[in-house]
Amino acid sequence: MSHLDHPTAAVADDSAVTPAPLLRIQEVAATLGLTTRTIRYYEELRLLEPAGRSEGDYRQYDADDIERLRFIKDLRDDAGFSLAEIGQLLEDEAARRRNRARFRTTTDAAERRAIIDDALGRVDRQIASLREKSDRLADMVDEAEGRRAHLLDHIAELEAGREPAPHDHARPRAGRAANQAGR
Repeated sequence: MSHLDHPTAAVADDSAVTPAPLLRIQEVAATLGLTTRTIRYYEELRLLEPAGRSEGDYRQYDADDIERLRFIKDLRDDAGFSLAEIGQLLEDEAARRRNRARFRTTTDAAERRAIIDDALGRVDRQIASLREKSDRLADMVDEAEGRRAHLLDHIAELEAGREPAPHDHARPRAGRAANQAGR
């Protein structure tokens, strides 16, 4: 099961299926290092829907919700995805599941072709978006490597007993995309 799926969680015991415990928003926030406001904001953006509500109308979250939140947090914090990009990834995954279910239930060739065309379009858009993000990240790496080289030059100058040359902040940064365009 994917971290993007959201079925009702259950844990099997010796005799029956028992629902997995549901956690309140404060417990989930503490577990993941998020604020309750952040979790509510993700709900407002429709990135997450709590598994349920208690009798007192408190939000309740299951293991799948926690996994989905962890996935969102990782994409945001570690991979640098915007919340809009994360929302698109989650929507594409939901569409993939819907398309798969529709594909299984129809034998009409034209409808199956339309389902495949929709899936192909989504994958193509996802590839383009990821390539763009990859290019931006590569540009950031290039810039950081340039700053590192400049600092190492300063160290060499200092060790040689010379005053380091001032850094030319007005110099344009070419970046990977500009370098590739000039080839």
